[in-house]
Amino acid sequence: METRNIIAAISLSAAVIILYSLFFAPPPITKEIMAEKKTSEQNSDAPSLDQKENFNEISREEALSKSERIQFENESIIGSISLKGAAIDDLTFKDYNISLESNEKIKLLSPRDSKEGYFIESGFITSDKNIEIPNSNSIWTVSGNNKLTDNSPIKLRWSNDQGIIFEKEIKLDDKYLFTINQKVINTTSNRYDFYSYGQIIRNKTPEISNFYILHEGLVATLDDELIEEDYDDIQEKKFTRTAKKGWLGIGDKYWITSLIPPKDQEFKTTFDYKNKFRANFVATEPLQLNQNSIIEETIQIIVAAKRVDVIDGYAETLKIDKFDLTIDWGFLYFITKPLFFGIDYFFKLLGNYGLAIIAITICIRLAFFPLANFSFRSMAKMKALQPEMTRLKEVHKDDKMKLQQAMMALYKKEKVNPMSGCLPILVQIPVFFALYKVLFVTIEMRQMPFYGWIKDLSERDPTSLFNLFGLLPYDVPSFLVIGAWPIAMGVSMWIQQKLNPAPTDPMQAKIFMFFPLFLTVILAPFPAGLVIYWTVNNILTMAQQVFIMKRTTIKTTT
Repeated sequence: METRNIIAAISLSAAVIILYSLFFAPPPITKEIMAEKKTSEQNSDAPSLDQKENFNEISREEALSKSERIQFENESIIGSISLKGAAIDDLTFKDYNISLESNEKIKLLSPRDSKEGYFIESGFITSDKNIEIPNSNSIWTVSGNNKLTDNSPIKLRWSNDQGIIFEKEIKLDDKYLFTINQKVINTTSNRYDFYSYGQIIRNKTPEISNFYILHEGLVATLDDELIEEDYDDIQEKKFTRTAKKGWLGIGDKYWITSLIPPKDQEFKTTFDYKNKFRANFVATEPLQLNQNSIIEETIQIIVAAKRVDVIDGYAETLKIDKFDLTIDWGFLYFITKPLFFGIDYFFKLLGNYGLAIIAITICIRLAFFPLANFSFRSMAKMKALQPEMTRLKEVHKDDKMKLQQAMMALYKKEKVNPMSGCLPILVQIPVFFALYKVLFVTIEMRQMPFYGWIKDLSERDPTSLFNLFGLLPYDVPSFLVIGAWPIAMGVSMWIQQKLNPAPTDPMQAKIFMFFPLFLTVILAPFPAGLVIYWTVNNILTMAQQVFIMKRTTIKTTT
């Protein structure tokens, strides 16, 4: 019985590492879901968007030079809009570098003819095959201002030979929002039906983390339901759904490209792949363009770094349903997001995310202080009972039934629960998951330094025991990069073990002694911020445990 606590603790801790990804595995696509998607697709009468299947593979710079452009810039982004097709196809984030070692900025959008083609189109389509409408090859003209900023919108214009004029007024805020008011002007005596649309096209799968805890790919919230489709899923099957509210887009780990359809209108969303990935919406109900009249609609485009304050701000001010889910908070949303706000609060207070992680660790320990006290008192009693338990084993060594009865009687007399030591570990597991998620998915943690050699809390400790933490002049293979912080975590866990009741079985004792080394190796590739949390948590746990043990005494009788 005295070893059950140890076995359970080891099993629960191992579950943090071994079973973690299983909690985030994507659910299987059931026949019911597939049938629902098929029905939604069949029920929509709106015309579909054609997609060109071929594209050139030229450099981004060459593709940019092939068409006339309207430049845009604000305090957050810089780029251009192609007058050929009126596509937003060139966007760079001014505040984010590719890596710590480089000053090159993150370039997200690229023209359709480039290898990295990733762009946004919008406009109107019609079911009337006799009407010429602008397409990806149409050349738009600029009316008035020729640079888009947060203080000066632009107007684009295209007309056919049938008396129909298409106009776009594009506005840009000071961060990442494009607002497009698009019009169709009819100068004829005929009537037409038009459907608004918007689409995001990406030529190829980008480099992704490919880890279950993070979704990267096509994403939407449609009628309150979160839809997440991986790139490989869309290559195998098409997704279609009709909704009355929501948004859609393509999400990377730190970046989102999204479309918000016109308000209060039903639309059909499609995710598909034909040599290109495509996420689009088409209105299901047409706008009737009467003779000598105008129709217009407004759509919004957000191409953003996934900063929590920015994403939440857009969700609130634009009333975009569940737009905050562009950041993959995971199924522990109710823990993960508050935990981020706690860390962010301490960052603003202390000026360093590493210190903020330590501060939130202290807060977590204080929150669970009564629970841990109960557990540690029980563990202290268990340790004090070791001599009596050893005596009972000797007395009843030939009768296991009597030994069990004697043990249970002893536990009952001293009011000890041998499994209570597992309670703190059970409580820590969700917090551990949530903190890992925060460090892994939030751009606020990206490239944030701690003190000394930790330059990025979202990446692993770069030092290694096997070259004496950089003192020896050679690099080691990645699997041997076991840094100073993981070692500190392992040492703190080993010391903490010494405070717990020791197993009397030699084999169990060896397994118990091996576990800190096991976790040190396993956690070495994890974000440094997570390892700092675990290390500080161990130290605080030890301090609390020593305090409780010194105050716990048990008198036993033979």
